[in-house]
Amino acid sequence: MTSEVRSATARGAAALEMDERVVRALRDRLPDVATQTVAAVTVEVPGYTGALSGSMGANIEAAVTMALGGFLRLAAGSRESDPSTPLGPTLEGAYALGRGEARSGRSMDALLAAYRVGARVAWREMARAAAEAGVGAATMAQFAELVFAYIDELSASSVAGHTDELSTSGRVRERYRERLGQHLLAGANLDVLTAAAERAGWPVPETLTAVLLPAAQVRGVLASLGPDTVQVGEDLPGAEPVDHGQPFALLLVPDVEAAGRRHLLRVLDGRQAVVGPPRPWLRARSSYDRAARTAALAPASREGAAVDSEEHLADLVVGADPEALADLRARVLAPLADLRAATRDRLAETLRSWLLHQGRRDEVAAELHVHAQTVRYRMGQLRELYGARLDDPRTVLEVVVALHGTATASAAGGTATGPGGSS
Repeated sequence: MTSEVRSATARGAAALEMDERVVRALRDRLPDVATQTVAAVTVEVPGYTGALSGSMGANIEAAVTMALGGFLRLAAGSRESDPSTPLGPTLEGAYALGRGEARSGRSMDALLAAYRVGARVAWREMARAAAEAGVGAATMAQFAELVFAYIDELSASSVAGHTDELSTSGRVRERYRERLGQHLLAGANLDVLTAAAERAGWPVPETLTAVLLPAAQVRGVLASLGPDTVQVGEDLPGAEPVDHGQPFALLLVPDVEAAGRRHLLRVLDGRQAVVGPPRPWLRARSSYDRAARTAALAPASREGAAVDSEEHLADLVVGADPEALADLRARVLAPLADLRAATRDRLAETLRSWLLHQGRRDEVAAELHVHAQTVRYRMGQLRELYGARLDDPRTVLEVVVALHGTATASAAGGTATGPGGSS
């Protein structure tokens, strides 16, 4: 509410020359004016259509009666109150009305339209009563100015109430939602989570997908995601930073499977994010744990492309127990232990490629950028060292797992060591 509007209303009330007889005539007409105003509002304003019954109808009638009563106190001027401050209770009521609209999830559009319709109808009826009471043209013009300055002031007060309610409820909702996210990570029981969701005004989804990303990127991402995304915070257990040296945050995104997940990955492109799998909302911690392990295993690239944990399932399985992987690798590569490091590494690389390509020599040669005869020679060396074990399915499985794990550990900065020292 601006000081200009307030002063215009006060000046209009002070300048209005309306005697007791006219005020009494207006007061006698007040019930009819209220009835017609309410009827017009509920017919002409879409947000209030058909609202004469029920609690909304009662609220409209109360608001109209309050506004008209306040106006008559204003019009009566110094005879009934201090003309400089006649509107305190009425403005407080308008402010509360705006807050109520916000709490009901409605914008100010309907209420402002109701003020406009109400002003038109009230002016028409009160002007008629004033004319019948013999009010002159000059006073009638002042009367009209006062009506519309008054409506402007009520509207401004309601807008302030609406804005304040949204601001307050928004902060409260954010706190409740962060608390909900903490309960989800803690694996709280259904009753606790349901109550937390209700307090936060959060519609329960089918699934939640965890997204880890630098805290500085959160604001830009939230603008592209649904309003029910939950931001948990920056102090999260059990995860390494997505980008070492800067804090990171967790988002829990509702119901993003299939096309929704593809959209999510596009939104996160360039933001150094790691995306967990979709999980039933009660098991959101599972998605977070997967994203955290993926972040440690396959950190985001310098270009910031989003890391999809679904693309690293084999790496996650192999890297689940680093000590077991190191022991397996030492046992599998024991036949190579006495070779020089460079030779051992070349033969291990060739063996891995040979098994993965199922012995297709040309494909192995292409992958290793060597001649096919080189592959043949190296495999001859390996068969001499391993003997019949290379024909044993169990040995083949262990070699593939061990050597795949070596590549994974190397990419993630792992420390698995082989029988001759470093991998």
